[in-house]
Amino acid sequence: MDDWLSLAHLISRRLFLKTTGVATLALTAPPALAETAAEAAVPPSEHVSLTINGRRYAIDLDPRTTLLDALREHFALTGTKKGCDQGQCGACTIIVNGQRINSCLALAVMHDGDEITTIEGLAEEGTLDPMQAAFVRHDGFQCGYCTPGQICSAVALLAEHDAGWPSYVTADVATAPALTDAEIAERMSGNICRCSAYPNIVAAIREVSKGGRQ
Repeated sequence: MDDWLSLAHLISRRLFLKTTGVATLALTAPPALAETAAEAAVPPSEHVSLTINGRRYAIDLDPRTTLLDALREHFALTGTKKGCDQGQCGACTIIVNGQRINSCLALAVMHDGDEITTIEGLAEEGTLDPMQAAFVRHDGFQCGYCTPGQICSAVALLAEHDAGWPSYVTADVATAPALTDAEIAERMSGNICRCSAYPNIVAAIREVSKGGRQ
């Protein structure tokens, strides 16, 4: 009787271990398969050529890389800042083919062959761009984090105004709008300054628009 009980106990123990092992495999297999599927789903790199601040760059990038991350992480152009990373703050504003964009919302592969200007490319031979100098004179910044995006946006704003582009507050879209404070504020509304240096930013832009000190 004792031998029979010992045998039954041994069989039960083996059955328990076998069942536990199968259950463990069942639980661990899906994540392993998921990881394999995820690795297989990673897209191959794409070759991208960009002209940044007058210099040609060629690089192989993951096609999911944003233009902002390409500038900062691959080309060491860290003047362009990552703020909200959702296109709401404007800290990452750069100029692409003459127009300002939020670089956090653009994939680098979308701009293959384009000409890009960042805050590092505005100064020439050590001389500040007029807009940069005006921001300094009018104290158009405090912490400075949003400033690169503010300045790039302001430079593009003047080009847009010179081209006769209207804004939401333009009274008559059929005529070239005067660059009033309201126009400047509206056109710069995509760039947020948490330090609230807005009056000084407007003053800097107005000075440059009127051909102020270079």
